[in-house]
Amino acid sequence: MEPGRGAKLLPLLLLLQATHFTCAQADGWNGYPAVIEVTNGGPWGDWASPEMCPDRFFASGFSLKVEPSQGILGDDTALNGIRLHCAPGSVLGNTQVVESQSGSWGEWSEPLWCRGGAYLVAFSLRVEAPTTLGDNTAANNVRFRCSDGEELQGPGLSWGDFGDWSDPCPKGVCGLQTKIQGPRGLSDDTALNDVRLFCCLN
Repeated sequence: MEPGRGAKLLPLLLLLQATHFTCAQADGWNGYPAVIEVTNGGPWGDWASPEMCPDRFFASGFSLKVEPSQGILGDDTALNGIRLHCAPGSVLGNTQVVESQSGSWGEWSEPLWCRGGAYLVAFSLRVEAPTTLGDNTAANNVRFRCSDGEELQGPGLSWGDFGDWSDPCPKGVCGLQTKIQGPRGLSDDTALNDVRLFCCLN
């Protein structure tokens, strides 16, 4: 190899790698999932593994795992989990449930559905701001917007405030990833802190 040839090839290899990455990102609306997020998620916990609807299924409904208020002396965690109910088109009888990691407390609600074959396309998260003196709960509730414009609010708790809506999916939501704080023993538990959703086109 000629002296300095490796140094000349390195920029070319880096350029090719950058070009490949850019193409993959630009092709994101052609079957690859894109991510929608909100800016007010809680600060605690770790991101779990993403879970996706089956191929060509989209989320038409959702259900929540919620711990009710534990009273003055109890440790509240509020929202613990989110499930997406995925369907092919408007065939609600053939649904698949996907769930990223969930917290340890609470019970699952009955699903809420978009109507007439509409899909979930955007979401907003209700989060209680961190406090140094009280009982932190982080995420308390979530609401979704359907592709027909209908808004569905989950049966979560009322602490905190809903933040801004996420960007909308071009077609529909097809997966999720949750940020969960695991059980902390005698310390303050918050369970679900944040969520990001994945969009697909086909």
